[in-house]
Amino acid sequence: MSIVILGIESSCDDTSAAILKDEVILSNIISSQKVHSEYGGVVPELASRTHQQNIIPVVDKAIKDAGIKPDDIDAIAFTRGPGLMGSLLVGTSFAKGFALARNLPLIEVNHLHAHVLAHFIKEDENDTEQPGFPFLCLLVSGGNSQIILVEEHLKMKILGQTIDDAAGEAFDKCAKIMGLPYPGGPLIDKYAQKGNPERFKFNKPGIKNYDYSFSGLKTSFLYFLRDEMKKDSSFIENNKYDLCASLQKTIVDILMDKLIKASKDTGITQIALAGGVSANSGLRNTIQNHKGWKTFIPKFSYTTDNAAMIAITGYYKYLNKEFTDQSVAPFARTEF
Repeated sequence: MSIVILGIESSCDDTSAAILKDEVILSNIISSQKVHSEYGGVVPELASRTHQQNIIPVVDKAIKDAGIKPDDIDAIAFTRGPGLMGSLLVGTSFAKGFALARNLPLIEVNHLHAHVLAHFIKEDENDTEQPGFPFLCLLVSGGNSQIILVEEHLKMKILGQTIDDAAGEAFDKCAKIMGLPYPGGPLIDKYAQKGNPERFKFNKPGIKNYDYSFSGLKTSFLYFLRDEMKKDSSFIENNKYDLCASLQKTIVDILMDKLIKASKDTGITQIALAGGVSANSGLRNTIQNHKGWKTFIPKFSYTTDNAAMIAITGYYKYLNKEFTDQSVAPFARTEF
């Protein structure tokens, strides 16, 4: 008998709901919030208020687009954390209310686990392009940069992670230094394709093991631009393509150096990419072109925050009978 999961994602500024039947996605609705662009970043209070406005129509559309009825749903999975507390409260409260009203099992999902398991979302029954176990997953987003050893769907171990800023933060903060609008990461990727990645050299951290650090890069980038702007006030505008290309190459090199080391040390050559920064063309191309690896990159719609990844994680937890109760509360920060 098939299992139908309603997934809810509200960890930051995207309100999303998805319907999954076994491992096949039936609908995945995302409502993004454009109001934050004028503030140069996500404003938590505005995010939570907008989630309150969006959650019901988004869930309603997900159910209708899936061609099912609310009575067909077997369980509801929701993002418990990490994320913005106000945003998480909206999704958690809705999920608890929906589950209570319909006497459905409630499944809490770790947002980071879900990014990894996005690789197992199927577009249809014949979709078999999924990594086998074990595999390494490079999870890169605005708030996280991690190398994860994935042994089973619900058995994962962090091998390395950032000790300060994440890769996505480095992209956005350096973009802000250059005067680019928020979010700056996609613009850096766009401009980098027109520039020379070897033009400028920026500092790379000497962190041991598989851990990352990006705060030093951000600082060196700031000081470099400050010094150059003293000589030429138009330096950024005149060199923005080369600056973006060189910055992107530096960040990709930092990520790749540790991933290559982890692959060599573990002997694992199945490599997956996950998280919002996995949309970066420089990172995608570099990983896909690395010799000796079999690489897996999910569709763009499953790399950013979305409820489909919450639903697929909920599906595996449902099979494992990992349910939670109505006393559950969201958390803003958590260990993996």
